[in-house]
Amino acid sequence: MNFRTLDLNLLRVFDAVMTERHVTRAALGLAMTQPAVSNALRRLREAIGEELFIPGAGGVTPTRRAEVLWPVVRAALESMRTAVEPDLFDVRHSEREFAIAMADATAAVLMPSLVEQWSREQARTTLQVVSLDSRDPRPILERGEADCAVGFFPEVARELAGDDGRGTARLQALYDCNYVGVMRRGHPLSSNGVLDLDSYCQAQHLRVNFAGRPHGYVDEALVRLGRTRRVVLTVDHFSTAGSVVCGSDLVTVLPRSFVAATGVAHRLDWRPLPFDLPRINVAMLWHRRHEHDSAQQWLRGVLARTALQVATPQP
Repeated sequence: MNFRTLDLNLLRVFDAVMTERHVTRAALGLAMTQPAVSNALRRLREAIGEELFIPGAGGVTPTRRAEVLWPVVRAALESMRTAVEPDLFDVRHSEREFAIAMADATAAVLMPSLVEQWSREQARTTLQVVSLDSRDPRPILERGEADCAVGFFPEVARELAGDDGRGTARLQALYDCNYVGVMRRGHPLSSNGVLDLDSYCQAQHLRVNFAGRPHGYVDEALVRLGRTRRVVLTVDHFSTAGSVVCGSDLVTVLPRSFVAATGVAHRLDWRPLPFDLPRINVAMLWHRRHEHDSAQQWLRGVLARTALQVATPQP
């Protein structure tokens, strides 16, 4: 491939198709016709000398070559856009839509205050909350499915702690809280001020598993103590856990910051757990290609200010 003769508009088309995984939807976003997008992909394939997409019934599937090429192309396009349109983001006039990936517990804690911030700044931008089902959201940030992710990402944080600055992700700590044992008001375990290990293990439990891990932090902590618990129900949303626990004898574990945001806090009691769990370090994660994007910088600033507003000292 001769880069000097490459039409750089082909890279914009490539980026749009990689994002949409569908030629027709990419054409709509680019204000092009579907044949024009198909022709651009053909020209790019000929220039590179390799197949980039495999057609299918539901769209197109990128080849390995396309997956390797995309991060480089996205970073280059973002750098060019920032250079050509520096500091043009105006929150009071821009109709840009942002997407933030969050678990439901994080969204319940942050969103009320975030909406207040949005209103205070008279923002015309819109916001979409994308469901987060992983402790490592880097793939969805890479694919452009979210502008940033907010949550507890311990493995990612450890990796980035040793990052030399050339990695694809950036992380900023927002606030901390603890996990606590949660049960309905009047539950036998809520009669004492302290939840002891024997009583905890003898209870019936509800487990929240939104990240698909075979064993959660609670089960791992109990194994280290030579103990187990009986899980009779597993759900994938913290809000579901709160609703079920308040009307049953099941016990669950929730972030302390989320208990007040369940909507049923008046029907719940919580106690410190009788074993050690990792402290929840809620952080914001974004792709490095957005590092100097003025709109993204505004979004991250609003999130950071919101986190300061909702963060409270935890026991």
